[in-house]
Amino acid sequence: MFRITDRVVIPFDEIRFITSRSSGPGGQHVNTTDTRVTLLFDVDNSPSLTELQKVAVKGKLKRRIDKRGVLRVTSQKFRSQKSNKDSAIERFIELMQWALKPVTKRKETRVPHSAKRKRLDRKKQTAARKRDRRMPDTSGEY
Repeated sequence: MFRITDRVVIPFDEIRFITSRSSGPGGQHVNTTDTRVTLLFDVDNSPSLTELQKVAVKGKLKRRIDKRGVLRVTSQKFRSQKSNKDSAIERFIELMQWALKPVTKRKETRVPHSAKRKRLDRKKQTAARKRDRRMPDTSGEY
């Protein structure tokens, strides 16, 4: 069982793993062994998540979820399949915790008077600087 939050626990049988050849350095070892691990979790058909949780996960992790509603987490950092599997599981738990974290509403605050005054002072300084850069009026009137 993967404990995501106090209320969300995902059993092992809801997760699948696929292995494939990893890219990067490693010489002949990389060319002969399947060390990349891809973790697959079917968000749409998961009985462990409520409908609201599914919507939250699909909204926050939409780039990692395909059209069928399957979440993919890939790891190929290490040369061993077991280390990559552990890394993928760890990343999956982190992503799910982040996705299921409730969004706190922003409290509206007023802009302080000092901040408004500083902004207006900066605008006046900029306007004066640009005014001083202008060519003097040479129309002949004194």
